[in-house]
Amino acid sequence: MKNFCVAILLFLTFSILGIAQEEKAEEGPKQINIVYGANFTKNEVEYPGASIFSKDDRQVQFEHQGADLWCDVAIYYQLENRLEAIGNVILKQGDSVEMTSKKINYLGDVKLAKAWGNVVLTNSDMTLRTDTLRLDRERQEAFYQDNGTVVDSANTLTSKIGKYFMELKKYQFLDSVHVQNPKYTVDSEQLDYYTTSKNAYMYGPSTINGESYKIYCERGFYDTKIESGYGIKNTRIDYNNRIIEGDSVYFNKAKEFASATNNITVTDTINNGIIRAHYAEVFKAKDSVFATRRAVSISVQEKDSLFVHGDTLMVTGKPEDRVLRAFRNAKFYKTDLSGKCDSIHSEQKTGITQLIRNPIIWNGANQMTGDSIHLKSNLETEKLDSLKVLKNAFIISLDSVSMTGYNQAKGINLFGKFIENELKLIDLVQNTEVVYYMYNDDDELIGIDKTVCSKIRITMVDNDIEDLTFYTNPDGDIFPEKDLPKNSRILKGFVWRGDERILTKEDIFDEDDNNIELVIINGIDNPIDIDAEEMQRSQNESDPVNNIPTQDKATDPKKSVKPKKVK
Repeated sequence: MKNFCVAILLFLTFSILGIAQEEKAEEGPKQINIVYGANFTKNEVEYPGASIFSKDDRQVQFEHQGADLWCDVAIYYQLENRLEAIGNVILKQGDSVEMTSKKINYLGDVKLAKAWGNVVLTNSDMTLRTDTLRLDRERQEAFYQDNGTVVDSANTLTSKIGKYFMELKKYQFLDSVHVQNPKYTVDSEQLDYYTTSKNAYMYGPSTINGESYKIYCERGFYDTKIESGYGIKNTRIDYNNRIIEGDSVYFNKAKEFASATNNITVTDTINNGIIRAHYAEVFKAKDSVFATRRAVSISVQEKDSLFVHGDTLMVTGKPEDRVLRAFRNAKFYKTDLSGKCDSIHSEQKTGITQLIRNPIIWNGANQMTGDSIHLKSNLETEKLDSLKVLKNAFIISLDSVSMTGYNQAKGINLFGKFIENELKLIDLVQNTEVVYYMYNDDDELIGIDKTVCSKIRITMVDNDIEDLTFYTNPDGDIFPEKDLPKNSRILKGFVWRGDERILTKEDIFDEDDNNIELVIINGIDNPIDIDAEEMQRSQNESDPVNNIPTQDKATDPKKSVKPKKVK
């Protein structure tokens, strides 16, 4: 009984294996089937082993695993499961794909077709034209390498090499890629294009030319339907008299908006202005720029550019009427003039720059403070013209010889005059006072001048005081150092802020600015699964997808002073 059971078990096992092998064999290559053969001939000399079919009143027709083929003449190698179709060839795969050509070689075992001669591949939403095309029905891919043109409802795309992924409805174009649209053109080394969404993914040097913009990038995305996208490698946008560059730059034509992240430069091509930051937004309709994260505005001048920094920068207005605002912790620097305050407001039209709340400026080694400070530029030359310090004007400089005392001058208001961007003349008016250390040519202290009057004129040379002139009933004297107590050498309201002085353009940034952690931009150095990205994008319709070179420090010149008193 036991042996009988074993025999039955073995029989069932081998039977199952036999059935599995038969099923496996059936899963192998299937034979090309003749649907309509029309006229039949053989020519063993030219086509050994082949059956030749030619059309009569209708074309020859074959079928193979969901595909139908029509042609005028067919050379069929049954043993090799291979077919050569010649003349007015049509290949249809279901209701989705149709290919026409002059000739097709079809390998049934691997479901591979090679077509040439005016090849046209069409589906529901696009048409591909080329001279030679390989169609892999197993992988559902088509490939050309001798120039091709794709036309869909929105664009005409050309390239030297192209590959079409039927299931994804995606093209991968290589070499001399060009996209033509009435509103824009795209040129790229490599471009992946989805025919359903009309989205393009660019690789290598790529340029988009629109009606009012130009984009360059070496890795980017572009929604051709709405003219929106981004670049994430060496990106540049020429946009409304501004050039925007950054690690990642986003652009939307409909919203007239662009934004950039990390290592940004926004160049004003009309006013020679530059903004650098790690985040910026550009609004075309408002002609404005918003920048933050180590933001700096640079007014480019031939010899000495002006650098303005704030936690937030805003530039608004048309080119002839630009307004620059720096908010919170505002600072500025040029070679011989620097300053800080809470906010800065600068108007292109008037040439006036206002320092708002707790302003302080340094001209050379001279510290100037007041309730409000205004700088005015010459509108024609764009050079500094004049200076106003309104209410509680105070000038302080460390005595450069003793390095212990402080030269001081104060008044209600201060008015300064620049010549060739250098402060040459200062007038202090109303309730003016002076404390000044006087030296001879051998840097020997003559005495300390302490005077009160209605007006003081200070003549400057190389950012240092050359002459003092007192007007209207001056009252004071030159005191020997031992005869003037230390508390009498300090004017009321004295506050020395020498440790805050901005000596280089790098000093406009604080520790937090210099330690900013940049946003990680995916795709710059690591690959992105764009098929997954495209899928995610299709499910989310709302997807939007600085170094300043170091200059030498300002110097502290030393000059002897000979005060003059005028009644």
